[in-house]
Amino acid sequence: MPRVVHFEINADDPARAAKFYTDVFGWKIDKWDGPIDYWLVRTGEGDPGIDGGVTKRMAPNAATVNTVGVDDLDSFVKKVEAAGGKIVAPKMPIPGMGWLAYATDSEGNTFGMMEPDDQAK
Repeated sequence: MPRVVHFEINADDPARAAKFYTDVFGWKIDKWDGPIDYWLVRTGEGDPGIDGGVTKRMAPNAATVNTVGVDDLDSFVKKVEAAGGKIVAPKMPIPGMGWLAYATDSEGNTFGMMEPDDQAK
């Protein structure tokens, strides 16, 4: 069964947001060395929970986006569309990590789907 594996916090100023969450929760947040302005968030070790990221706000009302891990992104894109959802950002590579797409559910909530693939370019 696919599970939430990642969250994203959209921010007007990702560095400021990273400082906020570090100050409040003690999360370890480091700027990613990838092709986009992205900050990796580690929320802890050992206890149940997930890690995430802070990114530049993608849309005026974007807030927090949960990403679900899937084994076949193309098939889940079809499932989303068949169930009445919409793909709002098509399949794209996240270099060295996998393939990502963003969708909205039947209520207009945005979520991500990620297929792991360390060969993604």
